[in-house]
Amino acid sequence: MLFLSGLLLIGAVFFPIWKIELTAPQYPEGLVLKLHASKIAGDVDIINGLNHYIGMKTLHTNDFIEFKVLPFILATLGIISIACAWKSNRKGLFVFFFSFVLFGILSACDFYRWNYEYGHNLDPNAAIRVPGMAYQPPMLGYKQLLNFGAYSIPDIGGWMLIAVGVLLFAAIAKEKFAKPSGRLLGILLVPAFLFSCSSDKAVPIKLNVDNCDFCMMGISDGRHGAEIITEKGRVYKFDDIACMAHYCKDHNDTKIKKYYVHDYTKNNELIPVENAFFVSGGTIKSPMNGNIAAFPNKSEAKAFEAQTKGLETEWTAILNE
Repeated sequence: MLFLSGLLLIGAVFFPIWKIELTAPQYPEGLVLKLHASKIAGDVDIINGLNHYIGMKTLHTNDFIEFKVLPFILATLGIISIACAWKSNRKGLFVFFFSFVLFGILSACDFYRWNYEYGHNLDPNAAIRVPGMAYQPPMLGYKQLLNFGAYSIPDIGGWMLIAVGVLLFAAIAKEKFAKPSGRLLGILLVPAFLFSCSSDKAVPIKLNVDNCDFCMMGISDGRHGAEIITEKGRVYKFDDIACMAHYCKDHNDTKIKKYYVHDYTKNNELIPVENAFFVSGGTIKSPMNGNIAAFPNKSEAKAFEAQTKGLETEWTAILNE
C-alpha cells in the first residue's frame, strides 16, 4: 500500500489536481480552470478577462509560490512513502500518515485563503460593481456567482491524492487492528459506506420562491413540478414535467444522475421517475401545458386516467417526445 501511495503521490505532479468549472448562458460549453501542482491551466485568458470586469485579480502562475514548491513536496512525500514500504517500518508508517494528513489540512487552508482573497479583494474601480457582493469560489461543490454557476471538484491528480489517503488509512487500520479481522473490516466499511452515500436525494422545491430552470417562471404548483440532479450534484428545478423533458433535450450532454417528479396526489412531494406512473392529456392542466401528472402507484394512475380521459404514458416517451 505504501509503495502504491508513493507512486500515486509522484504521479499527481503530472496531472491537474483540482478544477473549477464555470457555466453561464453566454458560455454553453462552460469554462474550466485547472490547478496543477506546478501551474494554472484551462481557460485562463477568458476567465482573467471576466475577472477584470468585476474587479478580481487576474490569475498568473508566477504569482503563487505554491506552484514552485508543491511539485517538490509531492515528490518528496512519494519518495518517503516508497522508502517506508521498502523498510516495512511500523513507526514510519504512522509518522508518514499523520504528515500526509497535516499536508492535506494545510493545503485546504491555503486553498481557502487563496479563494477568499481573490473573491473579496476587489478593485473599487471595476466596470461591474455590486455592493456587498463577493466572488469567492467554493472550495468544494457548487455555488452561484452572479449569472455563473461555479463547481469546484478534484481532478485526476486530486483523486490520486484522495486514493493515497484511503490507502494510508487502510494500512494504518491493518497494522493497528490486524488480529481482530472483524474489527478491521468494520473500520474499512465505514468510509466505504460514506463514499457510497450519493447526493442524489431529492431537494425540496420551494414553492413561490424557486424558478423553473427551463422557462424561468416561478414554481407555484406543487403537483406538476419536477427536478433533476446531475452526476456533479447540481440540482435543476422545473414547474412542469414537460419543462424538465425539454431541458434535458436541449442539454443532452448533461449527465443526469436522478430524475424526480411531483406526486400528483400530494402537495410538493417529489418521487423518483422510476417509481412513477404517468397520465397525460385529457382534462389535465399543468402550468406550461405539458399536461402530465405522476402517481406513485398504478391503481391511482388508472383511476385518474378514467376520470380525466387522459392516456397512460411511459417516462421514456415523455423524455423523447
